[in-house]
Amino acid sequence: MLACMREWKVAGGLLADERGLLLVANTRRNGSIDWTTPGGVIDEGESPIEALGREVAEETGLYVPCWERLCWTVSVEFIEMEMSLDVEVHLAESFEGKLDIDDPDGIVTAAEFVDRQGVVDRLTGASLWVAEPLHEWVAGPWNDVRHYDYVARGSRSSELRAERRNP
Repeated sequence: MLACMREWKVAGGLLADERGLLLVANTRRNGSIDWTTPGGVIDEGESPIEALGREVAEETGLYVPCWERLCWTVSVEFIEMEMSLDVEVHLAESFEGKLDIDDPDGIVTAAEFVDRQGVVDRLTGASLWVAEPLHEWVAGPWNDVRHYDYVARGSRSSELRAERRNP
């Protein structure tokens, strides 16, 4: 009998203005912090855009009236963990409101607009599937949709080794 693979679908948002790109600090169960774009899990019955609007509002207090376009997708197959992750990252056309961190899940504990070097600094040690597309984006945004495909090996988050399948 085949094991049931867990599948996670996530949406992330690129919110940028003259202050830089918005990143949020995620506090994990083990107390570590990692920085990502705002976003989160797509709930059953939600579209990626609906989930993204909800997650951005919950995590940052900001409202995005219109998402400009899809910028990239990520697929990660976690071999030993029997899990897969699919991510869509969208660019906000505009956003409004004031940064107000009130994440009901208690995961997002800070948010900052950062310049290119700030993105590099905050993503030191980040998962390859988070860091690589974001580093490429801040180095020079593109107009097409790119796809990043990874495989991750290891049975615990702390020991994962990832590699890109489609460089």
